[in-house]
Amino acid sequence: MSESNDSLRPAARIFCIARNYAEHAKEMGNAIPSEPVIFMKPASSMVGVGEPLKVPKAQGLVHHEMELVVMLGRQGSEIPVQSAREHVAKVTLGIDLTLRDVQNRLKKAGHPWELCKSFDGSAVIGDFIEWPRQSDIQNIDMQCRVNGSLRQQGNTRDMLFPVAQIIAFLSRHWRLLPGDLIYTGTPAGVGPLIAGDRIEIESPQIGRFGWNVA
Repeated sequence: MSESNDSLRPAARIFCIARNYAEHAKEMGNAIPSEPVIFMKPASSMVGVGEPLKVPKAQGLVHHEMELVVMLGRQGSEIPVQSAREHVAKVTLGIDLTLRDVQNRLKKAGHPWELCKSFDGSAVIGDFIEWPRQSDIQNIDMQCRVNGSLRQQGNTRDMLFPVAQIIAFLSRHWRLLPGDLIYTGTPAGVGPLIAGDRIEIESPQIGRFGWNVA
């Protein structure tokens, strides 16, 4: 069941999809998942364009993970895959910052990921643009550069779980709300960020966004 609601508000929740590109799963030594792997970030973790990007100190490696981010414009639960695309209102690019050493420790202990994924400043995000429903959300090119060097390059057609399938899956577990954000997963090439770096993410369909790392 889905319901229309055209009024968008600030992010209610930030849903994130892990291991949604096969090559990234492989580079991390993870198995290819059979269904979306979900974690969440608080809205307070967001860092917008023009805001300082501060990496945590003394917690080991901090990795960038470039992603397509979608904003939902309708509420609904039990959303069919066939109509899930209608719930996307806007898109942008974002960066899921990850404390990699902390994550490895948590994974070995079988603990949740909040400490490595949900800290303040971990949800870096570009400016949203309206996304026409007739446009192909599964054919978006994106790149990530650090200090001018190409680190990540991908296309949303390589997602293991397309955007519509992600929305349908999430809606079986939560009632989705206007303003909810979904970080849809990262392609291969993730790598470290340190203070003094300049990171830029870009898509010809969406735009270019950059931050100086402090």
